[in-house]
Amino acid sequence: MNDDISRELIVPQQEFNILKTLKDSASPVRIDDVASKLGTDVNSLMRSIAELENLGLVRVNKTVKRILELTEEGKKYLENGLPEVRLARVLINCGCKPTINDVSNIARRHGILLTPSEVNYAISTLSRLGAIRINKGVIEAVSQDRLTSVINRQELLNQIRNGIYNDEVPENAKPIIQEFLRRSIVKVRERSIIELVITDEARNLIDRGLIKAGVVVTALTPELITSGAWRNVVIKRFDLSIPTPQAPIVTKHFFSEFIKFVKEVFISLGFEEVYGPHVELELWNFDALFQAQDHPAREIHDTYFLKYPSTGKILDNELVSRIARTHEDGWITGSRGWNYKWDPNRAIRLVLRTQTTSVSVRTLYKRGDGEYRVFTIDRVFRPEVLDPKHSMEFHQADGIVVGENLSFKHLLGVLEALARGMGLKRVMFKPAYFPFTSPSAEGYAYHEKLGWIEFVGSGMFRPEVVMPLGLRRSRVLAFGMGLDRIAMVLMNIEDIRDLFSKDINVIRGYWTHYSRFINNL
Repeated sequence: MNDDISRELIVPQQEFNILKTLKDSASPVRIDDVASKLGTDVNSLMRSIAELENLGLVRVNKTVKRILELTEEGKKYLENGLPEVRLARVLINCGCKPTINDVSNIARRHGILLTPSEVNYAISTLSRLGAIRINKGVIEAVSQDRLTSVINRQELLNQIRNGIYNDEVPENAKPIIQEFLRRSIVKVRERSIIELVITDEARNLIDRGLIKAGVVVTALTPELITSGAWRNVVIKRFDLSIPTPQAPIVTKHFFSEFIKFVKEVFISLGFEEVYGPHVELELWNFDALFQAQDHPAREIHDTYFLKYPSTGKILDNELVSRIARTHEDGWITGSRGWNYKWDPNRAIRLVLRTQTTSVSVRTLYKRGDGEYRVFTIDRVFRPEVLDPKHSMEFHQADGIVVGENLSFKHLLGVLEALARGMGLKRVMFKPAYFPFTSPSAEGYAYHEKLGWIEFVGSGMFRPEVVMPLGLRRSRVLAFGMGLDRIAMVLMNIEDIRDLFSKDINVIRGYWTHYSRFINNL
């Protein structure tokens, strides 16, 4: 600092307040704490700090620290409770030895929600921690102290709610944190820590009263000149050495572009795109696919049911009659059906569709016999536990090929052509079972880190499906693909949740992966 400036220095009020805040501390102060004391946000201080650093009044120290934060799944468990914590509370509250199948019902009586999949996960965790043991399907608590210790895990989530630094985690909690990281409940983010230190020269100038707050303007306006107010302000000099903030680079969303790409592959193979509703009647989602009304997939733990409204209408009574007969005794399909009394009231219940195959059967009902290829790509919904491979909302591509002389060999040929068109280099098929197709097959694609991932279920629609819809001469090849998993394979994505990330850096990074994938086709 030169001698002229040392005589007296007028700085903006914010810069003066920063200096006064730092002067009161003998050690470095985090910029977050400075912003908090001044009642503002960090971003609004950055320009002032750069000015003070340029004047030699403040030193800026930058370090990178690892901070623990909750993932979206972790936030859900923060609100609802970890599965193992909920099960521990159920065992303590009821003081009983429930069977595995009874846990969900007992939990509900105590005001605790535990889905069957969460029960299984909680049992596995509590057994591993030595808090319970399983004896002939009965859950027995080893000790209440161990159950209480498990419940304390919830408090750890509360501590991470707003983020804590990795080096602030107590030693006895580190194994639990490592487990949370493996379960994708907690994530680690590197955060830049900025600490400010007032220089000895600045401290000396403040003590001597040579640094004062004043009105600093960045532009000499006509009003300042004509009013004479320019005599009482300090006109700030331009500092062209200070870098301007960078605006984020605009980029397309990689997953949206991938869906467009898949649609182009279908269209190039002669398919026509069709559409259907997200809210669907059970009739189209299940019954028309010859899925029995007591099938486990139709229960609440595998399907989202609407409350308001809870039912819809079916206008074609003849269609209802044909589907009912097919379920009950096989009708004219050559089948024996499922041998139960089909309930039309259940068929009109409304659900969030669990599969886009409902669009395919609607199309068959509308078009009937003939030769055509159609596909649909859209979202489906299932009550899954969110993890790196599963989500409760995902995209599915469903397609059918209709013709009179089609065979299972044609189906495999279509699937191989689609796989090649989408860049799947390693694909294999194996026999499978689905209630509405026979014969059936599952297709798998290879991921470098995740191994073989199922990406398609396929088969030839059974007579019990096509005949009630009005088809008599045609055969139907059908398949459904999980587009999210295909995207993970092709773009080397390890976590399905990244497909819906709002982080511009994540989107930009995977856009690079998508561009590389497209260029290598």
